[in-house]
Amino acid sequence: MKRKITLLMLFFSLVFASWKLSSPNFENSSKDKLLIEVIKYVLDKYHYNSIEINDEFSKEMFTTYLDLLDNQKKYFLASDIREFKKYEFKLDDMIKGFDLTFFNLTHQRLLQRIIEVEEFYPEILNNSFDFSLEENIDLDFENTPFPKNKKERMERWRKQLKYSALDIYDIKLSEQKLKSNTNQKKSNETLITESVSLVKKNIDNIFDLMNDLQRKDWFSNYINAFVVQLDPHTFYFKPEDKERFDMSMSGKFSGIGARLSKEEGGIKIVDIILGGPLWRDKLIEIGDEIIKVGQADELPVDVIGMRLEDAIKLIKGPKDTEVKLTIRKKLDGQIKVIPVMRDEIKLEETYAKSTIIKKNDSKYGLITLPKFYVDFDDYKTRNCATDVKNEIAKLKENGIEGLVLDLRNNGGGSLQTVVDMTGLFIEKGPVVQVKSFGDRKQVIFDKDPSISWDGPMVILLNQMSASASEILAAALQDYKRAVIVGSSKSFGKGTVQNVIDLNRFMSNSSFDLGALKITTDKFYRINGGSVQVEGVKSDIKIPNRLSFIPIGEDDEKNPLAWDQIGSANFQQWKGYDNLNEVIKYGNDRIKASKFISLVEENAKWIATKQKTKSRSLNYSEFKRNEKMDKDYLSKFDVIKNYKNNLEFEFIQENQNSQQKFKEMSERRNLWMKALQSDFQLNEGLNILENLKSITFKKPVIANKI
Repeated sequence: MKRKITLLMLFFSLVFASWKLSSPNFENSSKDKLLIEVIKYVLDKYHYNSIEINDEFSKEMFTTYLDLLDNQKKYFLASDIREFKKYEFKLDDMIKGFDLTFFNLTHQRLLQRIIEVEEFYPEILNNSFDFSLEENIDLDFENTPFPKNKKERMERWRKQLKYSALDIYDIKLSEQKLKSNTNQKKSNETLITESVSLVKKNIDNIFDLMNDLQRKDWFSNYINAFVVQLDPHTFYFKPEDKERFDMSMSGKFSGIGARLSKEEGGIKIVDIILGGPLWRDKLIEIGDEIIKVGQADELPVDVIGMRLEDAIKLIKGPKDTEVKLTIRKKLDGQIKVIPVMRDEIKLEETYAKSTIIKKNDSKYGLITLPKFYVDFDDYKTRNCATDVKNEIAKLKENGIEGLVLDLRNNGGGSLQTVVDMTGLFIEKGPVVQVKSFGDRKQVIFDKDPSISWDGPMVILLNQMSASASEILAAALQDYKRAVIVGSSKSFGKGTVQNVIDLNRFMSNSSFDLGALKITTDKFYRINGGSVQVEGVKSDIKIPNRLSFIPIGEDDEKNPLAWDQIGSANFQQWKGYDNLNEVIKYGNDRIKASKFISLVEENAKWIATKQKTKSRSLNYSEFKRNEKMDKDYLSKFDVIKNYKNNLEFEFIQENQNSQQKFKEMSERRNLWMKALQSDFQLNEGLNILENLKSITFKKPVIANKI
């Protein structure tokens, strides 16, 4: 696959070599037209799904684009939409002709409407809200028309701002009731004023962020409205978005170890990453504001009012380089210059981790894998398959009798890592089948005969387990190697994407085009079935709180269709006796459980509440509805207070510093709290106990399928 992409890149670089920048002032429109041409060419030649760009395509793109710009219908007026409608069936021709008329019109109109709203919303907030009035707000934005005129738009904003203030007011009133000192209690009018002030602060920050957006940011919406018509996972990355994507895939970056947000024009520290420079130094705290950034001996740059993305570029930098941050302290407002030595930040929450679980005098291993991560520049540096292999080795040294692999909420990642990881549990054989455009089929094998874990195994899945998670679960289910426990089915993303650097198509370019994540293949189980839309169905189904919320590929727009191909040549694992009986027993146990029935009832209630779009803006009615919900939800307290009574033992590791030990201890304590309230994990262990109680044999070769 790498060779195929490389050859394609070389071809593209020749095709677009004539696009050269004549000067540093190359116009935005020329850049945008070039971007459309390059992306269109890539889609035409390389996307898995060919689609005709016609009037129907134009109509769908029109709807998607307006939804990306103003999905809550708070800015545009109905007259704007009527004006835009004349382009509804012309966008196909505009894309083909690189015509930016529609984008320019909508972009300028949106900026105009944002300015209008920015001018009138303070007027709304200058008037105190009356929470005794009988009125409702409709949150069904999808079926709500655009406001007919400016007066109706202003009224829509008034209700939305009032709804935000009502929620804050309720919190403040509840906090005040807990105070025993009556002298500290504030009047109702004061609480409302404080609530409105907080709403204004939040809205001001939102408009600050919107005003920071540049043409390229808005144009990326236009491009994505175009590319997502082919499938929901094809996506255009602006240059800075591509950098964030790479960071999420590798789980690491170089910087100061903080998450930042722009508030009131300044750059605030909103989170400090465990193990990073700020966490180690303890000189900067959450809530502190960065007002200047200096590089080594250079004069510091004022970042107040600067775009967040531009400020982050100044703050980040190579490992072992110094950045001098001028900080306004949150507690006392003091201004301090604090030097910080940048370091490689590892997002440990991305990486595989394990623990030993003691249950009924037996030891079991749990490995949680949040993502199939990899460093694309150096596969051997760190990847999830190698990490999981190492975790298995440590668990085996401690005498585990069964293994749970938790893939819940794992949205996927690297295809190569999932192939390598599947090989840890089977002898060599096919893992997944991949079909590219042009119906070219490839069977991808695990060629390593060694097995890291040959004991009983359970995989935990939920609706958010997607892509690479589904490849692993499907393969081990087809091999009858592991029992799949969890939601009725996984997400259902049966497609493969490649990220293509669009700059490779240019010669002598002085600007960054970004990248395109493009769907190039579909993957299939080794039994020939696709997980696309249908997902991987659990052997033992356990409901969760989101069981009746629309989550999955079938809830996305423009998903590729389900299909199937021929089976690969593979042989099932024969390590278990009576596997079907264990699965049947597990499902019977779930069906008979009153606790699980309560979980399912709670899930149905949550889904029903989500469908209710009307909310009262009358405080008395608001509290009545809240009390009714609270009274009903009290029957589910047993779920909220659930404890599985499992005993967790973390494997001791040598730490080269006290700070590293403290960092690991903090992470483990947070994780253990979550594990202790995990009822699905407990059911997974019940399955392991049953698998273990059956005679477990070394695997033998079964008949060919």
